[in-house]
Amino acid sequence: MVKSDKDLFMATGRRKTSIARVRVNTSGKGNIRVNGRELGGYFFTVDQRTQVTKVMTVVDLEGKVDVAANVCGGGLSGQAGAVSLGVARCLVEWNPEFRAVFRKEGLLTRDPRAKERKKYGRKGARKRFQWTKR
Repeated sequence: MVKSDKDLFMATGRRKTSIARVRVNTSGKGNIRVNGRELGGYFFTVDQRTQVTKVMTVVDLEGKVDVAANVCGGGLSGQAGAVSLGVARCLVEWNPEFRAVFRKEGLLTRDPRAKERKKYGRKGARKRFQWTKR
């Protein structure tokens, strides 16, 4: 393992319109805080909590690193994806050997899907007004 000598790593994760600034302390005890609150107090659904912790679970670091994230914008689903990407980028910066594992799991790919804008002359992004013959 080629680990860095530093203990604190920072990275940015984005998803939809959410932006997460993530700090990972590699000499921690497993605390995960999002916007000053515990993980369970911020993300209420199991899916969102699993998405955030999956990064640590894949490389067996659950309970060994501290994560502190500041998230803004979007909804809770987008924020969970942003935190997940930020944590993955921090851990790759700490240990470059994790890159292959995270890449295989799809944890380093920024999900580019976002809401499509409304076009003029239409009801929404794609919906059109009803056509009438007479």
